[in-house]
Amino acid sequence: MNLFRSFRAAICVPAVLTWGLPAQAADLAPPARAIYQAPAPSGSLSDFVSQLRLGVLAHDPGGKEDGSVDVIGEVVFAKPWSHGNPLVDMLLPTFNAGISANTDGKTSYVFAGLNWHADITDALFIELDFGGAVHNGKVGDVVPDGRDALGCRVLFREAASIGYRFDANWSVLATVEHLSNGGLCDDNRGLTNVGAKLSYHF
Repeated sequence: MNLFRSFRAAICVPAVLTWGLPAQAADLAPPARAIYQAPAPSGSLSDFVSQLRLGVLAHDPGGKEDGSVDVIGEVVFAKPWSHGNPLVDMLLPTFNAGISANTDGKTSYVFAGLNWHADITDALFIELDFGGAVHNGKVGDVVPDGRDALGCRVLFREAASIGYRFDANWSVLATVEHLSNGGLCDDNRGLTNVGAKLSYHF
């Protein structure tokens, strides 16, 4: 009888002691590693557009189309690249596009190109544009009085601006722009406009 009790104890005691080991082992195991998921793109306007601008320019002051004004609307797109170095980022341009409508039925145009921006101080900055424009002005051999002989339908466009930033969202720019065909056509009168633009930064 004593032998039977000893045998039963030898079997039952280890079974009781090991009963909770699987659950304890599961508690001690490290948690499953979370799988990283990139956030879904927001698709908001500010993901693609950096600034919206609206301005008024004196149209061709001192030229044949003098005496009228242009209303200009411009989009500056978000910069598609960034180097991380402020100097290098200053040299990398972004894209801009817009439309300039003359209020007196003279030359209007749409434009697109590259825009370079450089901060001088926290508030003061400068910009340069280079690109192209398509206009509805006068080309060809017969150009009426009071209109510029622009030669080509497609022109180069260069612009320079100096701006002042009021806060994180609003700034104002004084701008001069010039459109010409660079001598690629027989006539190359060119068109120069001067004025100001108000800019909203997202």
